[in-house]
Amino acid sequence: MYAFDYDKPADLAGALAALKAEDAKALAGGQSLIPTLKQRLAQPSTLVDLKGLPELQGVSVDAASVTIGAAARHAAVAEHAEVVKAIPALAALAGKIGDPQVRNRGSLGGSLANNDPSACYPSAALALGATIKTDRREIGADAFFQGLYETALEEDELIVSVSFPIPEAAGYAKFVQPASRFALTAVFVAKFAAGVRVAVTGAGESGVFRHAALEQALTASFAPQAVEGVAVSADGLIEDLHGTPAYRANLIKVMAGRATAEALG
Repeated sequence: MYAFDYDKPADLAGALAALKAEDAKALAGGQSLIPTLKQRLAQPSTLVDLKGLPELQGVSVDAASVTIGAAARHAAVAEHAEVVKAIPALAALAGKIGDPQVRNRGSLGGSLANNDPSACYPSAALALGATIKTDRREIGADAFFQGLYETALEEDELIVSVSFPIPEAAGYAKFVQPASRFALTAVFVAKFAAGVRVAVTGAGESGVFRHAALEQALTASFAPQAVEGVAVSADGLIEDLHGTPAYRANLIKVMAGRATAEALG
């Protein structure tokens, strides 16, 4: 690692002020940032620790949505009784992220801001049509994710909380890459009165994306069998040592069926 200063502000205002320093970087759970520093792929002047900021904490649930503070750890989301009751698929997703160390250190806001193409949370946010609330505005999930590790966030903008609309039913199916525990391919399916939203992670060259054909098929018939007739193109999918685009295209179809079955209980 390179040398850097460490700042632990007491509140959000202090964190935002600290991030205005040249080359300052926010530190959430550190599960992506710390390995990057170890590999000397980043050289921030200051790490601004967001852990413990009161404005980034808490979970609230009402009849329409679940709102989770950006600093919420994956393990806390997975175990939160109200989240489990309102959106069980979201709690289940959080419980499948990484290993116990990652789940007890990684945060919701950090995962969304990093937007790793194989991360789990972006698929939940996109499929559920979440609203990402920052220190200065609200951003819908469809506009938030903008490509590989790219989001709509400005350089010094911080996620404060995320509001997830409560669906009629939802499910998440993940084909795990065993070494990293990231998704080799995973699908989140969410059924609303207006239709079904389907988000895919781990497969797209540009990161998380919605799949229109699967959405149409599942809106017409919300059943695992509905995906069987859908043609899933391999265009734009990842090719690496773990699988070809065609392999991932098949996984999208299989995971969509499993996620739908999970949503139906």
